[in-house]
Amino acid sequence: MTPDLASTRPSRFLAAAGLTLALAATLAACAPATRVTLLPQAGGTASAVEVSTATGTQLISQPYQVATVSRRGDLALEATTAEKVRETYPQLLALQPPPPDIFVLQFEPGTSQLTAESQAELATVVARAQARAGGEIVVTGHTDRQGSLEANDRLSLARAQAVRDLLVERGFRPELIEAVGRGEREPLVPTDDEVVEPRNRRAEVVVR
Repeated sequence: MTPDLASTRPSRFLAAAGLTLALAATLAACAPATRVTLLPQAGGTASAVEVSTATGTQLISQPYQVATVSRRGDLALEATTAEKVRETYPQLLALQPPPPDIFVLQFEPGTSQLTAESQAELATVVARAQARAGGEIVVTGHTDRQGSLEANDRLSLARAQAVRDLLVERGFRPELIEAVGRGEREPLVPTDDEVVEPRNRRAEVVVR
């Protein structure tokens, strides 16, 4: 027996790192006590959620996989489709936050000075953030592989902090901006050591 929307009420949302949204619903009498459906992560990033009861544990790691829990606590793995999820849970899906806006800003070689083109893009970053209910910004600084690992760690953090300062100067609330540095560890374009690559001299700005 498949319940209609009127007989379905949400029991909770599950949210975790790398997880856009999982739906958990308490269903009608002859249906599973709990059903957890894994939705795809925005941008295609892998996600997973572990469902545990007194009788066992089930990992769901593929979009639209479903873990069902019987009233006795037994776990089973099923699958659904995007169309069925939209039909069954329109009200829950409407509660999802919009996907984050992501900007990539470039720097002059060896400095925390933005290029002219990237400076001009800051107004768009602020406008997007202010238009959101949460309006949080995470700035992650990066470098190419020229120079030592330690020096690049310092430079990447300086780049993130420089962008943060520029956003604050433009009226954005400082407590809503996080600045972190990743050095040369996450290149946009993989290169050998000491190779100059302008595309890796960047700050990624996530507005959520």
